[in-house]
Amino acid sequence: MKVLVLGSGGREHALVWRLSRDPNVAEILTAPGNPGTSAIGRNVNVDLMSPKDVLALAAREKVDLTVVGPEAPLESGVADLFRSHGRPIVGPSKRGAALECSKAHAKAFMSRHGIPTARFAVCDTAESALAAVSGARFGFPVVVKADGLAAGKGVTVAADRAEAEAAVRAAMVDKQFGAAGSRVVIEECLSGPEVSLFFLCDGEHASYLGSAQDHKRIFDDDRGPNTGGMGAFAPSPLATLDLVRDTYERIVQPVVDGHAEMGEPYRGFLYVSLMLTADGAKVIEFNVRFGDPEAQVVLPLIDGGFAGLLRGAAEGAFVGPPVVSPDKTVGVVLASRGYPASAESGVPIDGVDRAAELPGVTVFHAGTKMQDGRLVTAGGRVLTVVGRGATYREAMDRAYAAVREIRFDGMQYRTDIGKKAIGT
Repeated sequence: MKVLVLGSGGREHALVWRLSRDPNVAEILTAPGNPGTSAIGRNVNVDLMSPKDVLALAAREKVDLTVVGPEAPLESGVADLFRSHGRPIVGPSKRGAALECSKAHAKAFMSRHGIPTARFAVCDTAESALAAVSGARFGFPVVVKADGLAAGKGVTVAADRAEAEAAVRAAMVDKQFGAAGSRVVIEECLSGPEVSLFFLCDGEHASYLGSAQDHKRIFDDDRGPNTGGMGAFAPSPLATLDLVRDTYERIVQPVVDGHAEMGEPYRGFLYVSLMLTADGAKVIEFNVRFGDPEAQVVLPLIDGGFAGLLRGAAEGAFVGPPVVSPDKTVGVVLASRGYPASAESGVPIDGVDRAAELPGVTVFHAGTKMQDGRLVTAGGRVLTVVGRGATYREAMDRAYAAVREIRFDGMQYRTDIGKKAIGT
């Protein structure tokens, strides 16, 4: 099987790495890829936001299966175009992608299908949004979300009215998030532990792939500004058999059924972010692709024929759940100086090969590039260093032993990824 993976981050490197271990995969192309994916297969240039260009690439290369990493190409309709030409692709249609790409759409969909989530209000004007955050309806803290994609920066958990009103004005008046903030969703603030569950859907059913806990804040003990994710561990001790079963029945299957009723079968990854409240599990948000850095810790635990599972989902042919290892993984993100507000590029990176040679360690590239024959930084989140072991402690120790082998000027990372799972 010849496979094309779309994207260039740590998630895509993890997908390519996992597919390369499948005996049914003969060749892997990554578009545009990164130095990590180029060491496994072949990187090719294409405009991911041009579905026609991506389709032409797949046709020219005689690709058997395309796997979409990021959400933006899905929002642009790449999966719709591929399916109209009979080409297997892992990823939902444009309407399916709206579960992630529009917070208002996702909330309306959950409301129609009885999926548990926080109470909310969708506001199209700054005036209505300011009224919604007055405190009379949801109290404080309250959550203000830009409706569209805002690179992970469009959500504010406001402690009081002044902070909530500032978040509304930033999105709707100052246009800090561009068109993504022209509409906002105001939500009650849920409380409880968070966990993410991952499923692969074939249009009728879904296979459970695993769970993880992400760490969004830049500093230890969940302090500082939110990021795209500073690390994760898998599986989550919170993901009990009862929780997985309940999530499948009350959340995932209604998503699949709802899209089937619309005549647009949901075929692709579904990432369900849950808050375990006193009233039960409720959806914080959906992602329509694998998470990053969650993919880097979940995918190494999936054994067996992964490519066949993906192709079955793309073609609407359920092939059953994957075989999952009982091991644990801990992934630590190494970020560049200034992240998340900014990012340094062109800074030389040393020690990646030494780190990757340690037992139970895999290093996934994200914001890296080759410059004059040397690996350098090229983004905010640079690498994800993953340790694997029989216990969370072993996985954590291996990950941080590898982190200590890597150096680049301004490197920052959390030292507590995995601690939440220790002792469980």
